[in-house]
Amino acid sequence: MPAINVPQPEFMDDEEIAIFADAVGKFYQQHAPEKRVLKWREDGQVEREFWNEAGEAGLLGVSVPEEYGGHGGDFRHDMVVIDQQAKHGVEGFAASLHNTVILPYLVRHGTEEQKKKYLPKLVTGELVSAIAMTEPGVGSDLQSITTTALKDGNGYRINGAKTYISNGQTADFIIVVAKTDPNERAKGISLMLLETEGAEGFQRGKKLDKVGMDAADTSELFFDDVFVPAENVLGGEEGKGFYQLMGELPQERLIIAMGAMTGIEKALEVTMEFVKNRKAFGQTIWDFQNTQFVLADLNARGTAARVFVNDCIAKHLKGELDVPTACMAKYMVTELQGEVVDKCLQFHGGAGFINDYPIARMYRDSRITRIFGGSNEVMKMVIARSM
Repeated sequence: MPAINVPQPEFMDDEEIAIFADAVGKFYQQHAPEKRVLKWREDGQVEREFWNEAGEAGLLGVSVPEEYGGHGGDFRHDMVVIDQQAKHGVEGFAASLHNTVILPYLVRHGTEEQKKKYLPKLVTGELVSAIAMTEPGVGSDLQSITTTALKDGNGYRINGAKTYISNGQTADFIIVVAKTDPNERAKGISLMLLETEGAEGFQRGKKLDKVGMDAADTSELFFDDVFVPAENVLGGEEGKGFYQLMGELPQERLIIAMGAMTGIEKALEVTMEFVKNRKAFGQTIWDFQNTQFVLADLNARGTAARVFVNDCIAKHLKGELDVPTACMAKYMVTELQGEVVDKCLQFHGGAGFINDYPIARMYRDSRITRIFGGSNEVMKMVIARSM
């Protein structure tokens, strides 16, 4: 029995979803064994070939419509890919970014030509994606970006720098957030579609040395007069980028909350196993009342968080998840994750500070969840404005 026995989303009881989950789990077991994931961790990125394997197995673009080369699934199938990845410890593979953040921009906002050109390649893994938002001097305040995409003949020239870009070393298809009108804030932002192969003036900077998430490459990107044709403005119209970004953020923040929830459950599971086997002063760590009380408290609050996340998932599947509620989920669950992982590490004693133990990696990896997708301070600002 798991350490935290909580209700899973209702859709997981669907037979078709269960069959899909089993197939995805077997793919991860066969193609991402612990030895291979360890190599990714040492290299600081997932090998490019794995993306092709995932595409061939049907793990990419699972909710992309079939007419664009996708598998015709929905958000439930996307969640299965992410959930099974977490359960099998497949670190670094940015399936959630590719499937649930970037591809929806094309599906929901792309022109017919853009969908036909890019989606089939993104589904097979021929193209791996990234989105370049954050800049060296600009974090959550996207309206203040300085990267520009200015008209030049039959296209645009992109100039600027981006940083903290997930998949930055691997991606060969990048959505670049840029100002097509530097005199405007939100209304001046457009999303530019860039294929990196042969793109003169595009340069990848160093692979950043992070506190955690060792197997996930995060990079600097530089644009020096990089040309993109006019038809590469997402949606075919300038000035829509900020609104396209805002429209996709509830799903992105829900995904972060879901990942944090899985992290909470895994931390409690490995800690329960540890404290029931580790002995001190003639008894197991579990036998101490303090251990039982602390873990009971974390279990109770983790269960409440899971119920809230499940409700958010149900709302999102019906198209009813609003921005403030998504922010609440992202804020509350990631804060709880930080507390849970910290207290669980404490129960491991000195072992908790050794990277060979899963709890140590969870401690490092979980810290970023309170920052990316919009910092938790920004989440509270959005929630407050809705009150």
